[in-house]
Amino acid sequence: MFGDLSPLLIGGELVYGPRRFGTLDPATGDTLGEATDAAPADLDHAIAAARHAFDSTPWATDPAFRVRCLRQLHDALTRHAEELRELTIAEAGAPRFLTHGAQLDAPVADLAWIADLAEDYLWEHDLGRAAPMGVTSERRVVREPAGVVGAITPWNFPHQLNLAKLGPALAAGCTLVLKAAPDTPWCAAALALLIREETDLPPGVVNIVTGADHALGARLCADPRVDLLSFTGSTATGRTVMSAAAGTVKKVFLELGGKSAFVVLDDADLAAACGYAAFAAVTHAGQGCAITTRLLVPRDRYAEAADLTAATMRKLGTGDPRDERTVCGPVISARQRDRVEAYLRLAAEEGGEFVTGGGRPEGRDRGFWIEPTLVAGLAPGSRTATEEIFGPVLVILPHDGDDDAVRLANDSPYGLSGAVHGSPERARAVARRLRTGTVSVNGGIWYSADMPFGGYKQSGIGREMGVAGFEEYLETKAIAEGVR
Repeated sequence: MFGDLSPLLIGGELVYGPRRFGTLDPATGDTLGEATDAAPADLDHAIAAARHAFDSTPWATDPAFRVRCLRQLHDALTRHAEELRELTIAEAGAPRFLTHGAQLDAPVADLAWIADLAEDYLWEHDLGRAAPMGVTSERRVVREPAGVVGAITPWNFPHQLNLAKLGPALAAGCTLVLKAAPDTPWCAAALALLIREETDLPPGVVNIVTGADHALGARLCADPRVDLLSFTGSTATGRTVMSAAAGTVKKVFLELGGKSAFVVLDDADLAAACGYAAFAAVTHAGQGCAITTRLLVPRDRYAEAADLTAATMRKLGTGDPRDERTVCGPVISARQRDRVEAYLRLAAEEGGEFVTGGGRPEGRDRGFWIEPTLVAGLAPGSRTATEEIFGPVLVILPHDGDDDAVRLANDSPYGLSGAVHGSPERARAVARRLRTGTVSVNGGIWYSADMPFGGYKQSGIGREMGVAGFEEYLETKAIAEGVR
């Protein structure tokens, strides 16, 4: 799409700087090519371009034009879907089947939904005439764009994460500086290229920078020209983002980590539930913040559930992400593989037993691989059972009934997602009691353009997607006009 070197997008121009860094295929460890490595001056120019575009052009006040540009971007991404699919498989290690969903096709389709929302949105609401304190006034509430958005995204679902911020921000009338993950710079640069070449988005409205230096994100957070920060990543980094934003009291959206519970009730179809849990835990090598990684099963069926889950995990195994049948591909990097392996060593130290997995798969000497792993025998409060691992590792724990399952599920600093399997009435009742932002009941899918996504507790602040996600990028202004 852009040869062996990907550009930045700053002020409407593709920028190929002298600084570069490599991007790898995680399935093989081979170098795919290079990406332009943004310097602090590049980020400064990008923020300046976004500030100018917001303050000095009609972008913020022309919803119809914004809708047209969003539809152009949707169409461009759709036309180039197969190129983007191969790029995403190669750079992110995403299993091919997942690119037909949340890794590519779904977030591209979501742009059409957000364009429709912006086209029909009620930007002004007339509250009518009233006389507070005896002063007759005509009153209205106006929704306006928040301003310049700094968006920082991770590598695990690059298109979904980039577009889930870019789409609503543009629909709202904001301008944007996207700091994309250094592990997937080509996915971000492909978006930059299509914006530049195939849409009428004005210069400076969207700026995309890639860089190996994580300090770029810190500079974006602290810059006073940025009005709103939208960050997806770990809870630890989210705290740093909040701290950096506090100096200028920016509006902050955070979508952070999770250690989500998959609750199996005693009247569930145990084999089916354990199959769902195994599949979810190893999809994309477990590299998703909302993936359920704690399996809570009835105590008297604990051993049976462990055997059923392990059998499915062994059957799924690992595979080449280019193969349609693959569910569990590689982890993104040697660094991430080392992190997961450190947790596997910790699990053994904490008294855990590997029912299946526990290391690197045989025959995969190139690339970055971890076997689908089920850990039994851990205490609920152990680090392996409570900390986010971000690999194909599932911890199975026993519970003593619905109340105990709810207690265990909620005994976590996180509250991003969850799942419940059981008879419909009981499963719904348990789902209502979980302190999480999303819950799947008996295999239901909550991912959709019109469904808000986000977490409770230390899993984040605010919501992404849906009307709630769109309105994160708006400010509310109250106007009262005296009547004489």
